[in-house]
This record gives sequence, structure tokens and C-alpha cells, in this order.
Amino acid sequence: MSHDHGHDGHHHHHAAPGSGTPMRMFAWGVGLNLTFVVIEGGIGWRVDSLALLADASHNFGDVLGLLLAWGAAALAQRRATPRYTYGWRSATILAALGNALLLLAAIAGIFWGAAQRFRAPVLPPGAVVIWVALAGVVINGVTAWLFFGGRRHDLNVRGAYLHMLADAGVSVAVALAGAGMLWLGWRWLDPAISVAVAVVIFVGTWALLRDSVAMALQAVPNNIDAAAVHAFLTGQPGVTGIHDLHIWAMSTTETAMTAHLLMRDGHPGDGFLQETAAAIGVRFGIGHVTLQIETGDSETICALTRPH
Repeated sequence: MSHDHGHDGHHHHHAAPGSGTPMRMFAWGVGLNLTFVVIEGGIGWRVDSLALLADASHNFGDVLGLLLAWGAAALAQRRATPRYTYGWRSATILAALGNALLLLAAIAGIFWGAAQRFRAPVLPPGAVVIWVALAGVVINGVTAWLFFGGRRHDLNVRGAYLHMLADAGVSVAVALAGAGMLWLGWRWLDPAISVAVAVVIFVGTWALLRDSVAMALQAVPNNIDAAAVHAFLTGQPGVTGIHDLHIWAMSTTETAMTAHLLMRDGHPGDGFLQETAAAIGVRFGIGHVTLQIETGDSETICALTRPH
């Protein structure tokens, strides 16, 4: 029995990871938020406002999240080496996972703080709290806007975007609570609104955590239908069988695929490989495609497709 493994085809069609969000956007985001953390923390310390100090701590956590996303995007652009043959692309996946975990920690902190304030409500200087919190809404809103365009195509960027959006929401809650306590004397508004914001943040964070864990485990990305890819390959002229079809995320913006195609009539030529790989890139957004042609008999193919 003969089996031919000697014909491979590779096709690359992708943008550099993080290219949808320039590095200067991360720099602006870190700079704006770090400046606000210093100002908010300083004012909170001066007026003895626990609300402002807590929000400043949360903002500082988001600065760390931005730095994590920024570093991963930079690492993803490093060239491959003999040891890291794919480069550092998967650093963006780890950063997205890290951001999800940071968000969960922030949510836990909000719940803990809310529980403390339900037991012992405080009345901070409302006017100062309102204006500082509104400044936080502007800063975090602008930063979230910087990452808005890349959030759909890059999970790492989505993590940074959710961090900023969540922080803007927390600042809104602080401002509303400050207004309610200043004008109505409702001290319970502070912890109540904080809990509501934490629940909203958790919904988005859970999706980020689920997707980043799936990518880390090399699952088929959510935007790709593996059955449709299989059907497309099966429909190609001369293809009588397929095995070892693997589709996985190389980074938060790039997808790779390998497949072995059984073609009993022999190798169709490099042109077939290039055209098929290019079509897969256009139809399914898979930029790194590797196809292998095999001409073995059914017994050989069955042996290859057994679990190993």
C-alpha cells in the first residue's frame, strides 16, 4: 500500500495582530487613565471620600488591564523564532484571559464594598464626588471610544474596551449615588447602584472569559463554521475524503487551519492548493491555511483517522 505525504500547500492571508488598534491608542488610554487615577485618588484622600478612593483603585486596576493588553499586542508583532515558530501571537489570547480575570476580581471588589456600605452607609461630600465621578465618565468614555472600532475583531481589544466601559459605568453609578445622597439623603443608593453596575459588567465579562478560555484551548473560533469548511473542501473537484481537519486561533485576530485531502486520482498541482487556500481565506476568514494531499487507499486512510 502506498501513501503520499509529500505534497503540501501553505497560504497566508492575514494582518498583524493588533494592527486594527494602533499602539498609540493604548498609549493614550494608559496616559489618560493613569492621570485620572492620580487626580481622583488625591482628591479622595484630601476630602476623605471612600467612594472616590475605591473608584480610583478600580481605575488603577483598569490601567493594569490596559498595560496587559498593550504589551500583548506589542509581543504579537514580534517575528517568529526557531523556538517560537508562530511568534508571540498567542500572547493576545493570554492577555484577553487575564483581562477577564481582572474584571472578575473588580466585580468581586464592588460586591464586597457594596456589602460593607449596606451595613454602614456613609455620606461623602456629594458635590465633589459628583464632579470627580463625571470627569471619570468622560475619561473612561473617551478611552472606550478609542478601542470601539477594534472590539469586534480582536478579543484582546474587546477586553480593554470592556474594562473602560465598565469603569465608565462605575463612575456613572458613583455620580448618581452622590446626587441622590446630596439632594435626597438616600445613602443606600451608593451600594445599590454599585451592585447593579457589577451585574451588568459580569454579563460582558462572562462572554469574554468564555471566548478567551476557548481560544486558549484551541477551540474552533465562534465566527467559523467547521462543518461549512468541511463541506467546502469536500465539494472541491477530485476530493474523495478529508481527515485531520483542525481549525484554531493563533491570536485574537488570526485563525489557522490544517487539513488532509484524499485525492485518489493524484496530486492536482500547486495551483489547486493556492486557489483552495485563498478561497478559504475569503469565505471563512482563515488566513493561515495548510493543505496536504494524500493518495492512499481506504485502509491507510482509516488507520490515519483513528484517534491518536
